[in-house]
Amino acid sequence: MTASADEPFRVVFVCTGNICRSPMAEVVFRWFADAAGLGDRVVSTSAGTGDWHVGERADQRTIQALERRGYDGTHHRAKQFTPADFSRSDLIVALDRSHERILHTWARDESDVDKVALLMSFDARASTLDVPDPYYAGTGMFDEVLAMIESASRSLFRQLEPAIRPAT
Repeated sequence: MTASADEPFRVVFVCTGNICRSPMAEVVFRWFADAAGLGDRVVSTSAGTGDWHVGERADQRTIQALERRGYDGTHHRAKQFTPADFSRSDLIVALDRSHERILHTWARDESDVDKVALLMSFDARASTLDVPDPYYAGTGMFDEVLAMIESASRSLFRQLEPAIRPAT
């Protein structure tokens, strides 16, 4: 699936349990789209490679970190990525290389593989390709992870914006 004049661009962010990193990325990317007046042109979702947290809210520390930066993560409910998500998505953004490897093994064909990218690969200033998992860390790590996600999401949005913006 690719975005057209009538269809929004669909991006899904993927981490392990869909309660920390990928919900942050989903919310931040949607904020960039809304701020640019393109909220109706983008569908930003997230999912996990595992099913442990399906149906749960984002981790409370994720919600709090987002809130401290002016975002609302309270509506999130965790879900698991499925092979059908390849067909429903234009871009699948992995939060670290382990997620990227898993997504590549789930890909049904080369076109699915081509949709997968690492979030940090969009940030030229990044010192790593992996967004660390803050789950077993303290509150400060959630803020650090969010800052990484904001920077990379800004770069990703800037790269995609010309293709998302309708022709005038």
